[in-house]
Amino acid sequence: MNLDFFDLEVDEQITSLTQVAHELLVQYGLSSCVIKSINFEFNATFSVVSESGQKFALRININSTRTPENMLAEVQWVRFLARVPGINLPHPIANSSDSFISTIFHAPSNQNLRAVLYTWLEGEELGDEATPSQMFQVGALMAQLHQSSTDFELTQPAELPTFDDWLWGTEDFLLSAKSLLPTAERALVQEAVARITSDMAQLYAQTAVQIIHGDLHGWNLMWNEGQLSVFDFDDCGFGIPQQDLAVTMYYLDTPEQEAALLEGYKSIAPLPNYSSQQMASLLLQRRLVLLNYLYETKNPEHKAMVPAYLEKTMERIGTYLTDVRG
Repeated sequence: MNLDFFDLEVDEQITSLTQVAHELLVQYGLSSCVIKSINFEFNATFSVVSESGQKFALRININSTRTPENMLAEVQWVRFLARVPGINLPHPIANSSDSFISTIFHAPSNQNLRAVLYTWLEGEELGDEATPSQMFQVGALMAQLHQSSTDFELTQPAELPTFDDWLWGTEDFLLSAKSLLPTAERALVQEAVARITSDMAQLYAQTAVQIIHGDLHGWNLMWNEGQLSVFDFDDCGFGIPQQDLAVTMYYLDTPEQEAALLEGYKSIAPLPNYSSQQMASLLLQRRLVLLNYLYETKNPEHKAMVPAYLEKTMERIGTYLTDVRG
């Protein structure tokens, strides 16, 4: 990988990827499109308006470690869910080669970039200020995803990771030889991870593993005139429902939101079993996954977040370990 590209300013990276987006869209028979960057974080996502006025969302995996087999699995699950009544989501579009995954060589980063094109979702992202009534719908939607996908199976060569380790199968930048953590912080992270690993093992022993979204928060949910839709399945994998709940709860601001989420879930299916300690472990585990990402990513804006994010993470670890030690 050519790091020179990732050392560029964000605007310069987006300009380069916008050109790539135009070239990728040719594979879908789309030219002279109006393209606008709408998200540049883990991946690069663009809104696309064709000459005929059709609108799409193009996601280019620029920082992602997802394999073609992982992306194929994502598409298979989304297409499966599209047939489930009551679940609203974007639909993947096949290119002219009848493939849902398009690939193009990007010289500035010296890598093959893979992309998927989805139909457009109207509305606004739910964000982090959802009302209790909206969170009730989020809980109900999550339960529908879990309930409808209990027996979902992938077709080869599609494959997904299983989230039964504390970093959900991603490379370790916190406790491995690549760690940049100071000695004291690393020791506390290691102690917390030992407890998290124990609690996760207990949860996996008592819960059936199934495909889960893995990133179900307000910025991956669209609200449009009372209708809730879910998108961004790029982090999906095989896990347990408690993990999906923990991810959503991690981003909530109020007890009222959390209570509404759980009530919404229970309106469709029984809540999965977990103790308050186990949920605390899953919530901290989410924080550590995000911290690990900040050490791994090439995104310059995200890399700059490390000092403040680490400080807050250590505060949370301190509280967590105090509770665990009793």
